[in-house]
Amino acid sequence: MFEQLGLIGCGLMGGSFALALKEAGLVQRVVGFSPSSSTMQKALQRGVIDAAAPSALQAASDADIVLLAVPVAATEASLQAIQPALTPQMLVMDVGSTKGDVLAAAQRALGEQIGSFVAAHPIAGKEMAGVEHADARLYQGCQTILTPTAQTHSRQLQQAMEVWQALGARVVQMSPESHDAAFAAVSHLPHLLAFAMMNAVTGQARGQEFLALAGPGFRDFTRIAASDPKVWRDILLANRQELLAQSQHFQAQLQAFEALMAQGDGAALQALIEQASTARSQWHLKQHKQAC
Repeated sequence: MFEQLGLIGCGLMGGSFALALKEAGLVQRVVGFSPSSSTMQKALQRGVIDAAAPSALQAASDADIVLLAVPVAATEASLQAIQPALTPQMLVMDVGSTKGDVLAAAQRALGEQIGSFVAAHPIAGKEMAGVEHADARLYQGCQTILTPTAQTHSRQLQQAMEVWQALGARVVQMSPESHDAAFAAVSHLPHLLAFAMMNAVTGQARGQEFLALAGPGFRDFTRIAASDPKVWRDILLANRQELLAQSQHFQAQLQAFEALMAQGDGAALQALIEQASTARSQWHLKQHKQAC
């Protein structure tokens, strides 16, 4: 489908995308750029990229598809850097976890060329970042959210849908506003809680003693606290309005549980737990059916 991928950011997400395109036979050559020379060297050694470019602009030059796999705060600078290389036929995408700020950055950086940009968010990843963890199968079975606007060219949108579907993803379209509201609830808030939970335990005088006794439940609940700090700093700040609103919903529920415990109201406490347990079971069943 594509002659050359210009990969801006050769870490886990970008590296996995390049490997997946190669494995699917959808790209002939990958030219990559990363600010880290060691990352580019690892990407070359792993066969993620075929050539290392000295700049984002040179990575995008002569490409017919470009993927920005950079922290969301770096989106505008990255798009500004590659803008001189853009052509009307080029497909440009990102993999950022927020979309309102990304599209605003794209509008400022690309101006009239904004139609070539399709904002994307694949719901996939690992706790460990870096190109050494890149996996050609990372996107298989995941959802990829596309958030086109009225300015998005239909040709590029169709290409974006076909690319992600070819990598095994289920493609969903929604507005950037709906995306950011939804993922504040189901992704950004859980990460915030995991970070806070780890700090709450380790900040206590006996924190390490308590951690030594932690089991699978604590391990599973806090797994995402090991996520990349710089990436998540940017995400929490970029989507802070929606996230702070979701945090208020959570705090209201937490206070309801605390009040019932303080009152010793076992029946009402059990009812709240049953409500959560039923909702979780129904959601899990629906997820299992969709995966089959």
